[in-house]
Amino acid sequence: MTIPSFSKSGKAQKNMPLPPVYDWQCLSDTQKNALLARPVTQHDEERRRQVSRIIDAVRHDGDAAVRSLTEQYDGVSVTDFRVSPAAITAAWEQSPAALRQALDSAKNRIAAFHRATCPQPVSVTTAPGVVCETMPRPIQRVGLYVPAGSAPLPSTVLMLAVPADIAGCPLKVLVTPPDASGRADPVVLAAAALCGIDRVYLAGGAQAIAALAYGTESFPKVDKIFGPGNAWVTEAKAQVAMDVAGASIDMPAGPSEVLVVADGSAPARLTALDLLSQAEHGPDSQVVLVSSSQSVLEAVRQELQHQINRLNRAAVAAHALQHARFIRVPDGAAMLAVSNAYAPEHLIIQLRQPRQFLAGVTAAGSVFLGPWTPESLGDYCSGTNHVLPTNGYARNHSGLSVRDFMLHISVQQASADGLRQIGPDAEKLAAVEGLDAHRLAVSERLRWLEKEAEDCSSGASGSGITGKAP
Repeated sequence: MTIPSFSKSGKAQKNMPLPPVYDWQCLSDTQKNALLARPVTQHDEERRRQVSRIIDAVRHDGDAAVRSLTEQYDGVSVTDFRVSPAAITAAWEQSPAALRQALDSAKNRIAAFHRATCPQPVSVTTAPGVVCETMPRPIQRVGLYVPAGSAPLPSTVLMLAVPADIAGCPLKVLVTPPDASGRADPVVLAAAALCGIDRVYLAGGAQAIAALAYGTESFPKVDKIFGPGNAWVTEAKAQVAMDVAGASIDMPAGPSEVLVVADGSAPARLTALDLLSQAEHGPDSQVVLVSSSQSVLEAVRQELQHQINRLNRAAVAAHALQHARFIRVPDGAAMLAVSNAYAPEHLIIQLRQPRQFLAGVTAAGSVFLGPWTPESLGDYCSGTNHVLPTNGYARNHSGLSVRDFMLHISVQQASADGLRQIGPDAEKLAAVEGLDAHRLAVSERLRWLEKEAEDCSSGASGSGITGKAP
């Protein structure tokens, strides 16, 4: 597909090439795999080296490195990285009432969903006298990364801060890039105020991730880092997660993506807008439409041409459409096969019977059912989280939840009778594995209990520690 040209206003011109339609049945397995591949990110190796140098600089020079890198990449000088609590409060108080209401309503719905799905302690008797438990505990120090770029992202503040608060994380540190004036976006600060976040720091990119992972004079070190970002942020998160001295991360992430499955009932205009909703995120976003209806595929292609010039970010969306995929399939079974193979971040089901299709979905970050559920609701205010696995990681990762902000510590306790019940199994397994201390740790206890029982039956005084370890 050729690269479209753009007018000076940033609008895509009317002759913008439309995505071709691919016939799934006519493709070989190799062609199918290539068709579902994500856009290739260029210069990956050079980016890895540069990010590694940035991380090393922050580890060795702390605040001085973050300040220098912020001047280099953001073009601003930051003297005090921490935003004052007073400035955070003022951002909320000075926000328009309608915005405060929208943020508050969205926060309440997100909290309701995440509170309902919060992990609970579990206690199970696995054998008579043997109790196994899970004990949820909050991660003590979490870093919340909120991108800035060309638009503020207060919704990301809600998606990160709300589950962190429900989990009970004691230290929540939010970092966000400074704007051209060296300040945080006021709408991001307003959302932070609403969520009770008073530790906000000005930093972006790989240097912000390094500051969170290792700590500096100003930035506290955290145990786990959350939040989306560009390729530099994603690479930095991957590198610090591989370092035992660094920090864990929420999930692998990449450019935003959506796959829409549609039958003849799908409204073409709304389907086109759903695709454009993801395309406008960035030039490396990917949109996929899978349909058994040739007329729907053609109608949506034409609607893309009509609707794109309504967008402020039309040029960005048009770039993204260069690697869009329109795929014609024979039936619903093929639709499902393509969707599960792609494992989309967002899956929109525009079918007459969406829940029937949902039953077969095995890989997707978040699913949107029917014509009245645009993906935008999930991005902002339905209640589910919009931090989701991309690039096919939905096959083995889930969207962000309270569980990600918690540790799940297992506990077990056996009584004397419990040890008698299951100890012999442990002895046999330890013997097979050749781990003698493992075996003896059980055998000696069982011997002790047997001797104690013999002493009791013979009337001897015994050890006097019935039910207790020797």
